[in-house]
Amino acid sequence: MARLREWAQQYETGSFIEGDPSWFMHQVEGPLNQEAMAFLASCFSYGSRVQFLPKINQFLEWSGGSVHSWVRDGLYASHIRPGDNSCFYRLNTNAQVNAFLNDYGLLIREEGSLGRWVERSGARTGLEAVKAICARLGGGGIVPQDAASACKRVCMFLRWMVRDGSPVDLGLWKFIDKRSLIIPMDTHVLQEACKLGLIKSRTASMSAALRLSKALAEVFPDDPIKGDFALFGYGVSSSI
Repeated sequence: MARLREWAQQYETGSFIEGDPSWFMHQVEGPLNQEAMAFLASCFSYGSRVQFLPKINQFLEWSGGSVHSWVRDGLYASHIRPGDNSCFYRLNTNAQVNAFLNDYGLLIREEGSLGRWVERSGARTGLEAVKAICARLGGGGIVPQDAASACKRVCMFLRWMVRDGSPVDLGLWKFIDKRSLIIPMDTHVLQEACKLGLIKSRTASMSAALRLSKALAEVFPDDPIKGDFALFGYGVSSSI
């Protein structure tokens, strides 16, 4: 799988950030703001990028870059009001997003940050971290209720938080072993992986994501989810 290594090397660069939701966490200063911006960006990264990138940018603009305190102090309520059942973005109403931010803000006030809470929960692997985040903040229509699905956006957030030595990922969470991270899997990633013979599966489930992560560990033993960039590169090259 030398070609996978070449694609990973080619695409894991600073230029990858442009047009990617990871861009937002690089626009704020300090680990707490970066974590909060990354979490919000990951939560709403679904559908078309043309639609969700401007929506995520609203969080950045409304908070003035101080995303952590904006959530902690409930300042979002002047923009995203409780009881407002109009659409915020696609499947989520303003009321749903307000309730989600209420839960997230409470966690920050009680624990200091999401990262500190996940660490105190005892999570030391990617799957344990996914389960912890879903158990604490899931069930409101934004974060999955449990880890039965592939939990793509949670896994993407964990990639950003855990992987170090990357021009894209931040590597803020030192307590999770990056070798245990789970590939952020959606239907497109699954299709690309199947074409390469890395996995055989019809659905993008957590079990499929775990199997693909294990297969990528054969190529990138110290950093399996570097394979996320390799699969992206394969998708680009095969579409040319």
